[in-house]
Amino acid sequence: MDTWRKSSYSGPGDGDSCVEIANSPTRIAVRDSKDPAAGTLTFPRAVFAPFVEALKDVPHA
Repeated sequence: MDTWRKSSYSGPGDGDSCVEIANSPTRIAVRDSKDPAAGTLTFPRAVFAPFVEALKDVPHA
C-alpha cells in the first residue's frame, strides 16, 4: 500500500491535521498525515465502512 491520499475534509486551513488512507483489494490502511512514520491501522475492507459509520456516532468535544 504505497498510494496514500488525504481526506477530502482536509482544507487549506487544516494543514496536515488529517488522516490519510490507502487501499488494496483486501485491506484499507489509515495513518496520521502529521506523523506517517508513527504507525498505520489496517482494516479488512468488509469492516472499514462500519468502522467509519461508528466514528460518526461518537460525540465530539
